[in-house]
Amino acid sequence: MSRQPRTQNVTTDAGEARITWVTSPAPRLVLAVGHGAGGGIEARDLKALAAALPGHGVTVALVEQPWRVAGKKVAPAPKTLDTGWRGLWPALAAPGLPVVSGGRSAGARVACRTATELGAAAVLALSFPLHPPGKPEKSRADELLGAGVPTLVVQGGNDPFGRPDEFPPGPYTLAEVPYGDHGFAVPKRSGATEEQTMRVLTDAVAGWIASLG
Repeated sequence: MSRQPRTQNVTTDAGEARITWVTSPAPRLVLAVGHGAGGGIEARDLKALAAALPGHGVTVALVEQPWRVAGKKVAPAPKTLDTGWRGLWPALAAPGLPVVSGGRSAGARVACRTATELGAAAVLALSFPLHPPGKPEKSRADELLGAGVPTLVVQGGNDPFGRPDEFPPGPYTLAEVPYGDHGFAVPKRSGATEEQTMRVLTDAVAGWIASLG
């Protein structure tokens, strides 16, 4: 990461959450990203964004939900995740900069569901879980389509929770990470390295953020 991160604990109605701040030397906005239901902020895509974006004028706030801070293995219900995210928002907005609300998988759903009420400038949805694997009839497209702010979806080409070609038309931008699975891992036969794959992802996000004005 380009600068020494600092951590901040935040008390919410869902318990104590934690923000790891990776600050830009000349920030013009904050990108707050939450983790998924099966992992934390050590996910490859979140680490890559925290390393790349501060150089583009973006302070990255890596958010750990209360259940994760408490050491629990299983994420709570979506309603509780939303409560935690709402409780974190004042701390995320404290620098006085526009806040892009984001996350991967379950964190992306939280960002979409709460964006309008919290006043997010935009939403970044990484590996949006459009449906449970093998169950396309159980679509969560309404959450994505209802975000109400400029939205970028970054999706792996082989994501079992929804391949890019499964997404419905809507008021959002979609960037594909070729061959990527739900965690943006790519098979060796693809010929792409993890570094190359993460560059595709970070370039897409940096370009989109620049377009927000």
